[in-house]
Amino acid sequence: MAPEPGGLKIGSGISRRRFMRAVGAGAGAAAFVPAVVRAQAPGKPAEPSSTITTPPREWGPSAPPVTYVDPDVITIDPIFNGLRQGNTPIKRLWTGALWSEGPAWSGQGRYLVWSDIPNNRQLRWLEDDGSVKVFRSPSNNSNGNTFDFQGRQLSCEHLTRRLVRYEHDGSVTIVAESYNGKRLNSPNDVVAHPDGSYWFTDPPYGGQLYEGTVDAPGGPTNRAGRIKHRLGQPPEVAAMKRELPTSVYRWDPSGKLDLVITEDQLPDPNGLCFSPDYKKLYVISTGRGPGDAHAGGKRDMHVFDVGADNKLSNQKVFSDFMVDGIKCGPDGARCDVEGNVWVSSNGNPGGRGLGYSGVTVWTPEGKLIGRIRLPEVCANICFGGPKRNRLFMCGSQSLYALYVATQGAAPA
Repeated sequence: MAPEPGGLKIGSGISRRRFMRAVGAGAGAAAFVPAVVRAQAPGKPAEPSSTITTPPREWGPSAPPVTYVDPDVITIDPIFNGLRQGNTPIKRLWTGALWSEGPAWSGQGRYLVWSDIPNNRQLRWLEDDGSVKVFRSPSNNSNGNTFDFQGRQLSCEHLTRRLVRYEHDGSVTIVAESYNGKRLNSPNDVVAHPDGSYWFTDPPYGGQLYEGTVDAPGGPTNRAGRIKHRLGQPPEVAAMKRELPTSVYRWDPSGKLDLVITEDQLPDPNGLCFSPDYKKLYVISTGRGPGDAHAGGKRDMHVFDVGADNKLSNQKVFSDFMVDGIKCGPDGARCDVEGNVWVSSNGNPGGRGLGYSGVTVWTPEGKLIGRIRLPEVCANICFGGPKRNRLFMCGSQSLYALYVATQGAAPA
């Protein structure tokens, strides 16, 4: 049998069983990665500069099969071999959005929901037939979504500056829209806690025409009042102005909203997730947003200890996301059941760090162990599928998926 691309020979000198065992787990998997890929990780960015894989990879429905192991799933440390599934490819499930965010998996419904923020809609991918349809439109420019421990969908709405919950009977509950009498900025990402609380970030990124709307005249994003902020918008946003610093909040089932991370501690908080034991909270700090009077975050991730009283302490920088001299700007994150942290990657500047957009994977101690390369910026991720062993990735315009050899920590 002729060698496969990358020099791997199956059927002559190695059995399929040995091959599968090697690529599925253990340090031996690295030996089967094509030489061109090994040269790119953790070396310099992919070459030639116009592509990610060499030769260029096709992603459309008629694209030829990918030779296992997938060359865009890269082992940096042998630890990652126990988390990757060797005999599976990255699949582009759908494309056609403007800016995809907030994927969340419904275990009961067996579907994935995510936000196409500029198009003001939520989309749904059905597992049974792979179809994608509009789920909610308008969605109030929703961003982050998740499901709580009762299976109810939570959505962060940019336009209306609030966090909402979709009940089982179809009604909508406003979970949070203000703090100390002042309107929230634009809730971005939310995670549920087993005690019934919801923790969410509130940066200002919805304060723009593309992903929500600017302030009423006189507000930080429309001081001169030249932008007609009500055009195409419902009347309830007419008087809204930015009033609060960027923060992280905890909503208690009693209805109380507590400030848990201030802007001074961590400016422009974005994606967040808990460790599997809920004793640590990871929070991403991103760049300067609309109306910010400060320099913005450094596009890094911080980790906090979560006390029994829900107070956070011992803040540390988890990673600055510099990989091979490329800033792999984070946006969203999720943990697997072993505590490893999977983080979306925006290979900058401007997504032009070719070969570094996609996902980075880290140990709980902050050691980079693996990367997943995508042909476009990745904004957010989640684990899903019936076994919760499939990683869904929201590229800027597309939805991707990859089976892995671990499970995401619940819920999605």
